[in-house]
Amino acid sequence: MARLAQTAGLTDVQQEILSTVRDFVDKEIIPVATELEHRDEYPQQIVDGLKELGLFGLMIPEEYGGLGESLLTYALCVEEIARGWMSVSGIINTHFIVAYMLKQHGTQEQKDHFLPRMAAGDIRGAFSMSEPGLGSDVSAITSKAVKDGEEYVLNGQKMWLTNGGTSSLVAVLVRSDEGLTPEEAAAKPHKSMTTFLIEKEPGFGEVRPGLTIPGKIEKMGYKGVDTTELIMDGLRLPADRVLGGVTGRGFYQMMDGVEVGRVNVAARGCGVAQRAFELGVQYAQQRHTFGKPIAQHQAIQFKLAEMGTKVEAAHAMMVNAARKKDSGERNDLEAGMAKYLASEYCKEVVEDAFRIHGGYGFSKEYEIERLYREAPMLLIGEGTAEIQKMIIGRRLLEEYRFQG
Repeated sequence: MARLAQTAGLTDVQQEILSTVRDFVDKEIIPVATELEHRDEYPQQIVDGLKELGLFGLMIPEEYGGLGESLLTYALCVEEIARGWMSVSGIINTHFIVAYMLKQHGTQEQKDHFLPRMAAGDIRGAFSMSEPGLGSDVSAITSKAVKDGEEYVLNGQKMWLTNGGTSSLVAVLVRSDEGLTPEEAAAKPHKSMTTFLIEKEPGFGEVRPGLTIPGKIEKMGYKGVDTTELIMDGLRLPADRVLGGVTGRGFYQMMDGVEVGRVNVAARGCGVAQRAFELGVQYAQQRHTFGKPIAQHQAIQFKLAEMGTKVEAAHAMMVNAARKKDSGERNDLEAGMAKYLASEYCKEVVEDAFRIHGGYGFSKEYEIERLYREAPMLLIGEGTAEIQKMIIGRRLLEEYRFQG
């Protein structure tokens, strides 16, 4: 499918990386993805292959053992991986959000301690904002850290951790009202939040004193990758595990990371949509009705035309958002637009491919059935469509403020 979703202006190095990843996806992921997904089995062999390729260090600076590549390169790799199996892209996404937050906001000691092992894939990252009753209202976080001498004691319950079980480092956002009066904390909740770096053993149950990962949450799709809760009950952490070494900055650190995450979700939507288009256009040329391939029926051609256009448009917006972030400029508008459009178009392209397959699309023997269950996660991951619209609307009003 070389015609769609091409990216102009890539360097030779970027093209080589993408070619290597695409070959890996075609040979190592697509042939086994559906079988592993139906078994809800963690793709250990695939993850080991990504580790050998150096993808866990793709955006980590070379001084820490990474490849030092851009967000654009990373997003294009995610697009390829999601084309093979979206769950695999989720495994590296949360890892990279934590690595990015460390690179941008960590102390030198934190960078030296974590980034080389993250680049090698020996430490896997996860991050946690959401809570059971929280939804998109991050200001309503109730998990709390209280200072006790030279340590902090954390209590609370977090929800929807991707890589919650398999990770060995979790960046967790909690409330810490240190230095604020109760009135100040209530008036400015975003300034009373802190990100903590929690090291733990991979697995389930009590993974360190005061920290429990109960088990995997059963999901309709997005299987293979583990999604979990996280329970802190008297978890003690030293003060040097506050990200950046200063409390009260956690919300802004997390939002910076989420901008990267939204570009990632847009890239995932592009990858899944591309695969759905590939499956739909291939099936349409193989399936015959009324004496000819259904691809020769005008109704199917119109559907393919719409699908291809949506794939192309989503890819272009995702690339623009990644390049904006790489330039050092604020990209919340572009990231919100890309995430919103790519996830909505992904759902529509997958459904159209599903319809092209007819009754066979409902069979677990066909790959489109898996994509049909995976696409809805992108509608809510890293913020719902409604949250993206709020962000987009507010930013547009800032940019186009009426001077009357």
